[in-house]
Order: sequence, then structure tokens, then C-alpha cells
Amino acid sequence: MAETVVFVIFAVVAIAGGGFMVTARNPVYSAMGLLTAMFSIAVLYVVLDAHFIAAVQIIIYAGAVMTLFLFVIMLIGVDRVEDRTEEIPLQRPLTAIVSIGLLAAILLAGRQAWITGTRILGDADLSGTIENVADELFGTWTLAFLATIFLLTIAALGTVALAQFGPAGLRSVASSAEDEPEEPA
Repeated sequence: MAETVVFVIFAVVAIAGGGFMVTARNPVYSAMGLLTAMFSIAVLYVVLDAHFIAAVQIIIYAGAVMTLFLFVIMLIGVDRVEDRTEEIPLQRPLTAIVSIGLLAAILLAGRQAWITGTRILGDADLSGTIENVADELFGTWTLAFLATIFLLTIAALGTVALAQFGPAGLRSVASSAEDEPEEPA
């Protein structure tokens, strides 16, 4: 019974945080709504006995990613007024229709599981222990895991190269190549 109460409370907080994130006018408030949703989801992982995933949720997403978001928001500047005219005319009605359809599908799946007494995801072992996560990550998803590591390494090297040589550095290299006299043939 206590798990159900905690689940309901933090599910409502997570949905409210997500809604506040989407509707907030100020990007900093939007980031705080995202942070609230992330912490609430971490609590839901603890309720599901997925302590490892909850710790990863807090350390990586609520910690590192949110810090990165806030740095980017501060670098871009929050004091500028933006043009808020809609460029896609049917964007809001289509979003509402898709959201209502998704919510209806979730509710129908939950209702069906409630009536029949079956699990929605079948007989999968959903516990978030380190062993289960490692078995999936290094067993079933090894190729995708290695591809992700490869892409992140390339992104890190590209970031270092851009930081070192940046657009100004590339222009100076190009201009110095143009300034050199051509050798006679």
C-alpha cells in the first residue's frame, strides 16, 4: 500500500514537472521542471527496486546533463526576448491529437492488463540490478553499446579539435596558405 501511495505522489510530481518544463516561458524555469521530473523518476526506480538505475538517473541525468543544460542556457542568455510566432500553423492541434491518442493507448493497455491480470510487458525480468543491466548491455546490446562508445569518442575528439582550432584558427590557417607565394612550375 505504501508503494502505491509513493508511486502516485511521485508520478503526479513527474507529470507536473514535465508539464511545467514544456509550458514555462523562462528556460531556467523549464530546466527546473525537467530536474523535478528526473528526480521523481529516480524515486519511481527506487520503488521498483532498481537502485542502480535510480543512482544513474540522479548522477548522470539530474547531475551532469542538467548542469550542461544550465550552462548552455546561461551562455545563450535568458535576457533576450524571442520571437514566439508560430511558423508551423497546425503544430499545436496535431500535438494535442497525438498526445490524446498516446494517452488513450496507454490507458487501454493498462485497462486490458487490469482486466486480464497479465503483465503488459510479458514475462521479462524488469529488475534493475547491476547483474541484469550488465547482462543486457554486454550481452544483447553489445554492438549498439560499442557503436555508442565509438560515436561519443568521435564527438569528443571533434569537440577538442574545434576548441583548439576553432573557426578563427581555421581562417588563419587558410589565410596563411593564401599568403604563401606559389612556386614556379
